[in-house]
Amino acid sequence: MNTIDTFNLDVRALTVFVTVLDTGSVSAAAVKLGVSQSAVSHTLDRLRLALGDNLFVKSGRGIAPTRYAVQTGPHVRQILDELRALSAGPPFVPAKAEFTVTIAANDYQRDLLLPPLMSVLRETAPGIRLNVIPSGIPSAGMLRKELCDLIISPHAPDASDILQRRLLDDRMVVFFDPEQRDAPATLADYLRSQHVDILFSAGERTALEGSLAAQGLTRDIAITVSNFSGMPGFLKRSKLLATAPARMSDHLLKGFATAPVPFVYKPFTLLMLWHQRHQDDPAHRWLRQALASVAETLDG
Repeated sequence: MNTIDTFNLDVRALTVFVTVLDTGSVSAAAVKLGVSQSAVSHTLDRLRLALGDNLFVKSGRGIAPTRYAVQTGPHVRQILDELRALSAGPPFVPAKAEFTVTIAANDYQRDLLLPPLMSVLRETAPGIRLNVIPSGIPSAGMLRKELCDLIISPHAPDASDILQRRLLDDRMVVFFDPEQRDAPATLADYLRSQHVDILFSAGERTALEGSLAAQGLTRDIAITVSNFSGMPGFLKRSKLLATAPARMSDHLLKGFATAPVPFVYKPFTLLMLWHQRHQDDPAHRWLRQALASVAETLDG
């Protein structure tokens, strides 16, 4: 068993290690860190000597982490998170804050929750800017790799380092153009009809499709779109059906008629998700509370 040379370990070196582990590439890590590839390679050489392991080995045209690197990754992340916590700084003052927060949300959650959140920010924290990216079916890696600060989704990754808080509840309903057709009267009518469905850009389908399949039900999907905002144009002046969250009748699918889904499908909960590293960060905590308050107003 090799003795670890702690003199060759520092925050920058550990950050390089985690970044290479996340990106799977020395060149990609260098770009993300804003340093040269040779600087990353030199740091990895220091870490190999300090830790007594190769850490990364050639694999085809790229590199692959050793078992030691994979097992050590979570411990190194925890060390870096604890070091970041030491520099939390003075109490958070919203009116004086100047930063950009990235929130991952699909168009349904985006249009429902983020415009009212932005109104709160304009009034109480005008220096905070919003960057909104699509969440698809979110993964823990989006938060671990700091691709975003928060995720709004009904799908919580099964990971102990991802924390969550309930925002509000919703249910699925059937949307249709009442000038073109009546509501589906039976399950058979629903299944015979043609549908507009969601296929997210990464190839994921909604949980609804999995639930139907589990019940042995198959719909006639005529059109797939990458987000909910693609549905209205196809629904209008057609006999198509779209099964979507009921709260969308207030924005994206406003003006269409609705009917209950003719099969068993439980209501769902929109969650706010974040990485444990931000749990005690004053600015992040304030932002979470602001978003929760917006949701509470809508849910009231």
